[in-house]
Amino acid sequence: FKAPSTDHPALYRDLLRTNRVHWIAEEPPAELVREKMMECNFRFRHQMALVPCVLTLNQDGSVWVTLVKPARAITPGQFAVFYKGDECLGSGKILRMGPSVYTMQQGKNREESPKKEETDKIEPAT
Repeated sequence: FKAPSTDHPALYRDLLRTNRVHWIAEEPPAELVREKMMECNFRFRHQMALVPCVLTLNQDGSVWVTLVKPARAITPGQFAVFYKGDECLGSGKILRMGPSVYTMQQGKNREESPKKEETDKIEPAT
């Protein structure tokens, strides 16, 4: 049995920013320099499964990391480690995170207004 709080959408995020990344082989990878974006995998805890992501290179050498699906309990100060296949590309310290899935859901719920079909069905009182 899992406590509901451990899976709360507020714990999940799909966007984070690192400090300047320390790249191992190429500084930074040619594909990332050329395209300004690169698909790879990442993890922020030693034993966790790799998560597909897209890196976006910033002018200062930091990266925005957009995850294919939100990950749980990402925390500033942890290190994001990037991989292409089995090869470790490098790592950067997580500085900032995008809004949580919970925040995004709240925003979506506020934006939704009654659909046009629904408002058309309301007949004027005669």
